Amino acid sequence: MSYRIKEIFERMKKWMPLYIVLWAFIVVVMIGCSYAVRTMQLNNQGIDMNLFITYFGDATSDPFGVLGKCLTGDYIGNTLHWIFWTTVAFFIVILIGTLRNYKNGEYRDIEHGSSDWSKGGEQYRTLSNKKGIILAEGNYLPLDKRGNVNVLIVGRIRFW
Repeated sequence: MSYRIKEIFERMKKWMPLYIVLWAFIVVVMIGCSYAVRTMQLNNQGIDMNLFITYFGDATSDPFGVLGKCLTGDYIGNTLHWIFWTTVAFFIVILIGTLRNYKNGEYRDIEHGSSDWSKGGEQYRTLSNKKGIILAEGNYLPLDKRGNVNVLIVGRIRFW
C-alpha cells in the first residue's frame, strides 16, 4: 500500500506550486476574516455583517498593515486559530481530490491504441513500406499478400 501512497505524492509534485499559491491566497482571505471578527469582539460590537464587511474591506485595502497587526497582541491567538483550521481543511480537500482522481490499473499514463508492437521495422513482416493500401505514413498493406487481407475502413469513403 505504501508504494501507492508514494506514487500519489510523486504525481502531486507537479501541482505543488499551484496548491501553495492557492493556499496562500485562501490564508490571506482568512486573515482578513480573522481581523474583522476579532476587531468586532474587541470593540464589543457583536456579530454584524455590515461591520464585518467594513473591517474586511480595511483588511483588503492595507493587507500588510493588517497582517502585522494580526500577528501581534490581542489578534495573534485568533489569527493562528483561523490559519490552522484553514490549512487543515485545505489539506483534507486536496487529499480527497487527489485520491478520487487517482486512477488504478496497469495501463495508466500510456496511450491506448498505439502500435507499440511495430518498432524497428518489425511491422514489415506483415506490411510493406513501399506500395499497397495506405494504412499509415510509411505503412502499406501489400496487395499480393497471402492470408488475411481484410481492411477496416473507418469513416465515410465514397469509393472503395
